[in-house]
Amino acid sequence: MWDGWALTVQDAKFRNHVSFLSFRHRPAILTSLSFAMNRQLTPATAMLLLVPPLLWAGNAIVGRLVHEMVPPLMLNFLRWMIALIILLPLGRAMFRHTGELHRHRRQLAVLGLLGIGMYNALQYLALQTSTPINVTLVAASMPVWMLLIGWLFFSAGVSRKQVIGAAFSIGGVLLVLSRGSLDQLLAMRLVAGDIFMIVATISWSFYSWLLTRATVGNALRSDWAAFLLAQVAFGVVWSGAFAAGEWMITARSVAWSWPLVGALLFVAVGPAILAFRCWGLGVQRVGPTVAGFFSNLTPLFAALMSSAFLGELPHAYHIAAFAMIVGGIVLSSR
Repeated sequence: MWDGWALTVQDAKFRNHVSFLSFRHRPAILTSLSFAMNRQLTPATAMLLLVPPLLWAGNAIVGRLVHEMVPPLMLNFLRWMIALIILLPLGRAMFRHTGELHRHRRQLAVLGLLGIGMYNALQYLALQTSTPINVTLVAASMPVWMLLIGWLFFSAGVSRKQVIGAAFSIGGVLLVLSRGSLDQLLAMRLVAGDIFMIVATISWSFYSWLLTRATVGNALRSDWAAFLLAQVAFGVVWSGAFAAGEWMITARSVAWSWPLVGALLFVAVGPAILAFRCWGLGVQRVGPTVAGFFSNLTPLFAALMSSAFLGELPHAYHIAAFAMIVGGIVLSSR
């Protein structure tokens, strides 16, 4: 059974003509990928793509709650170490393809760096100085970066509907941030955490596009857990190196407690394994551009979760923002 971490079976015929770091054959690539990139957004796929932003919103809130207990880069390293341990029995088929792993080690190392070593490390770093709402709002610029990076580096076309859809979705996100007040929106200022999150979003956009171009063989990609485990194995090396550098510079230690253990288990299982699985499936079905629009739901979910923790009920602007975000998704995917 094919999975979200692979291209469609129809794409397998041209994999030998694709180079991970060279795009001399872009027209052929784009033609062969059209099956996956131009499929209509179905209700089942939409539900699948709702899971990652929901878990990512929870990840932002948990990351903020524990930011004084554990250094951000160490948090990312511990998270993926736990995920690696969980994935070992699920993706043990990976060890039957050591030759394939060696042959495609450069691709897997880049995917591990962008999607695992950098994205969440930068997000946790951003949460040191910014709020979950701000962080998820900046991350909601994902559709813009998806369109721009796809156009600049992967020869992907950009339609007028996609541009209008991006404007609608980002407008909904800004409505959540401003709480329906123009004065509050105009008073916003970017902090260091917001800059970190912009870099993280660009990293994830590259990861998503490269995921559709990866030329790892069918034997490994046909098992989602094995393919994810291969990326996590490389990603843990990157995140471990970053955490070691952080410790050498800051000398911060981990303040272990049961709440921290629970938080680590959540971010390892939910936003890591489950969200990556659902995101990969969604990207495979409708392409990274359409999937990227669903990331705009993350700040909305973060706002609702924050309101729930504070005992506040959703306001009219939450409903309006939800309508704008969903409208942008529907328009861009048609």
